[in-house]
Amino acid sequence: MRVATYNVNGLRSAMNKGFAEWLSTAPLDVICLQEVKAHRENVDFKQFEALGFHDYWFPAQKKGYSGVAVFTRIKPDNVQYGNGNPQSDAEGRVIRLDFGDITLINAYFPSGTTGDERQTYKYQWLDEFFSYLSDLRQSRPNLVVCGDYNIAHKPIDIHNPVSNKDSSGFLPEERAWMDKLLANGFIDTYRIYHPEPHQYSWWSFRANARNNNKGWRIDYITVTEPLQNRLADANIWQDVKHSDHCPVYLQLKD
Repeated sequence: MRVATYNVNGLRSAMNKGFAEWLSTAPLDVICLQEVKAHRENVDFKQFEALGFHDYWFPAQKKGYSGVAVFTRIKPDNVQYGNGNPQSDAEGRVIRLDFGDITLINAYFPSGTTGDERQTYKYQWLDEFFSYLSDLRQSRPNLVVCGDYNIAHKPIDIHNPVSNKDSSGFLPEERAWMDKLLANGFIDTYRIYHPEPHQYSWWSFRANARNNNKGWRIDYITVTEPLQNRLADANIWQDVKHSDHCPVYLQLKD
């Protein structure tokens, strides 16, 4: 199974920049999208059907905001929309697909950059999501959690950790949540293959940040430890440019 996660920052905008054409050539079985900012009926989804993808959408109730979708060439055995937490579900943040013994979760973690209220909600969401994962693992131990986590975990994951020490997305409490996740049986798959610095998945639109590679690594595919021996490859596709993010890739062996 070849999987990518990609915050497209508006799917219709990404499609205007060649997203569907790129997807037609990408070596993927499944792509998890965040911040689609659209409902299925607002998008020419037949383009994706023509490429052999089944498409599953969980948009936000608010138009033009948030929302996740999964396009997959492998038909899932089961799809669940949301994780049962009302505000998260209203914002279209989590969708789950089961493929045999693997459960894939596509999640768009909240951002706290707009102020204290959203930062407080981000902490609430993180606690709720951790509980959701912990409960799910009891019956579905093989989890693949794709998404825009909106957290740069370590200083290596951000271009200027000193000046950003008080920035949402790199706050001690957020980074501690990532520590907790990885201490409780999850693996940061990218770092298994790429220990080197300056590897980012998001860049501000300001100050020519992408061309100068002044970015953050905030998009992840983590898996539970039972899947470790099925890891085959992981990467960040920094040359794919339909968004202020780029895709993050994982290959699993059968």
